[in-house]
Amino acid sequence: MTTETDVYEHYEAVVVGCGPGGAAAASRLADHGIETLVLERGTEAGAKNVSGGLIYAEESAPYTIDDLFDGFRERASERPVTDYYIHNLAGNAVKTYDLTDLHEHDTDWCDAVLRREMDSWLEQRVHEKTSETGGGVLTNVHVDGLLRENGEIVGVTCDELDPIKADLIVAADGVNSELAREAGLMDWEEPDEWFQGVKAVVDMDPDAIDDRFDIAPDEGAAHLFSGDLFSDVRGGGFLYTNEDSLSIGTVFHLDSLVEQEAEPHELLDALLTHPVLAGWFQNEYHEREYAAKLVPDSKKVAHRRPYRDRLVLVGDAAGQMQAQGPIIKGMNHAVSAGALAADAFAVTRGNRDPEAAGRRYTKLLNDSGTMDKLRPQRYELSRSVSEHDAVTNAVERVLDSPIGSLAVGNPIADRLLERAYNSPFLVSMLPDTKTGYVTLPTLIAEEHGKTIYWDSDVEPPSLEERIGDLTYDTDVGNPHIELLEESYEESGAAVTACPVSAEDFGGGCYRSETVKTNGTAETLVSLDTQPCVECGTCAIVADTEWEHPRGGKGIEFREG
Repeated sequence: MTTETDVYEHYEAVVVGCGPGGAAAASRLADHGIETLVLERGTEAGAKNVSGGLIYAEESAPYTIDDLFDGFRERASERPVTDYYIHNLAGNAVKTYDLTDLHEHDTDWCDAVLRREMDSWLEQRVHEKTSETGGGVLTNVHVDGLLRENGEIVGVTCDELDPIKADLIVAADGVNSELAREAGLMDWEEPDEWFQGVKAVVDMDPDAIDDRFDIAPDEGAAHLFSGDLFSDVRGGGFLYTNEDSLSIGTVFHLDSLVEQEAEPHELLDALLTHPVLAGWFQNEYHEREYAAKLVPDSKKVAHRRPYRDRLVLVGDAAGQMQAQGPIIKGMNHAVSAGALAADAFAVTRGNRDPEAAGRRYTKLLNDSGTMDKLRPQRYELSRSVSEHDAVTNAVERVLDSPIGSLAVGNPIADRLLERAYNSPFLVSMLPDTKTGYVTLPTLIAEEHGKTIYWDSDVEPPSLEERIGDLTYDTDVGNPHIELLEESYEESGAAVTACPVSAEDFGGGCYRSETVKTNGTAETLVSLDTQPCVECGTCAIVADTEWEHPRGGKGIEFREG
C-alpha cells in the first residue's frame, strides 16, 4: 500500500516487455520525444519468447515493423516466405493445396523469424532510441504487479527494483501477462479461449533447404498440415524454413488437448515422423531446441477496451493473436498495437484524465481496422449456429456418409475447396470444430490425395532428452508456480497437457501418483517447477497460482 509521502522514480512511459509489441511502443514513444523506460525480464529480449513464427507486413496495417526499424529484414529476420501450402492428410495419403492467394492477400511481405535473434536485435535498437529521450532498456527485471494510489494504477512494482511511477504503462509482457490479470482485464478461466503451440527448431544446411524445398537462397516456404495424424485434437501443424534451420510445430485448441488427454510432445512427434516430411529430412534429423507457449484466440479474447487507468495492453497481453484457419498472425498486430498505443499517448500527453490515452488507443485500434481483423464480426455472428453441437454433429454425419464422399470427391468440389481455402472471407468464419481441422481434411485426402509409399526413419529426441537440452537458471527456493489442489480431478489435466510432462514420465513439471490412505487408493498430482518452459498451460487446466520467475531466472531459449 502506498501513501502520499511515498516518493518513487518516475518516467513518462514504462513499457513492460521488449518483444515486437513492446519494441514498437517504445520506438514510437521515443519518436515522439517521450521519456521511456523498457523493463524486460529475460537476460536479453528474446530469451523468454517463442513464436512459430512468421511476421507479416500487411498493406492495410497502420504500422509495419520495417516502418519503425530500418534494416529489420536484412538484420533480424530469416527467409522471406514465397511459397505457401496446406497438406490434408489421411494416413499416408496427402492432398496439397497452394495457398498463395490467401498468403498474398493484403500482404506486402512475410518473413520467417526466430525470436531470440529478432528480439535481441530489436532490444539494441530500442535502447539506442529510448536512451536519447532519457530512458533505456533494463533486462533481468520481473515486473510483478501494478502500483496503485487511492485505487488508481500509477506505476509498476518489480522483484528487483523499487516501484516505478509512470504516466503511461504499456503491458507488452506476453500471453502470461501478470499486469493484465491483476488489472482484471484478462483471465485464464476458459481453456477453449486458448491454443497451445509446441515447436522444434531443426538444423538444416542452407543448400539442403534450397534443394529439398525447391527454393532459391532468397526464398522461403511455409507448409501447414491438418487431418487424421493428430487423431481428434482440433488444430494442426506447421513448417517454416529459416536461414539454416526449420521451425516445425503444432498448435491445438487447449480444451481439445484436455478432452482427448493428448500429450503435446507426442502430437509433435506424429508430425515429425510422418512420411510427408521424410523427403525433406532425408534421414537427417538434429533438433536444436524444443519449446512451447500459449496462444490467445483473438476471435474470443482480443480485448475490446484494452486499458485501465494509465495501463494499456498490447500484443498477446491483450489477446491480439489472429488464428483463423490457415491465417496465423500475431507479431504484426502487436507491432501495430504498440505503435498506436504510443501515438495515443502522444496525442493525450498532459491530459489529467488517466484513461485518456487508453480511450484514444481503443479508437485507433478500431479506426485502423486492426480490431476487426482480430475479432471479425462475421465469425461472431455465425458461431452461434456453426459451433452448435446439433449442427456440428449433423455435418459430421453427412461427411461420414456416402453423400459426403460424393460431394467432396468430384473434380468440381476439389477446385471449389482450393478456392475456399484461399478466401479470407470464408476463413474468417471457420468454426472451431472438429470438422474443419480433422474430418474434412481427412476426407479431402482420402478422395483426392496421393499415397506416399516411403517411410520415415526420423527418431525425435525423447521428452527427457528435450528437457535436458534446454537452458535453465533455476531459481532454487523461489518456485513460480504453487499447486493449490493436488487431487487428480482438479489438476490432473496438467499431467498430459503440460508440454514437458506426460503420464508415466517422472521428469516433467507435473506427475501423478496413486497413493493409499487408510486402505483407500487415490491419485494425486505433484509439481516440480525446475523443468518448466513457462508456457502457462497449467494455470488454465490445473488449480494453481502462477507467476513468472524472477528476472533472468527460469528457462532461457536460445532460438525461440
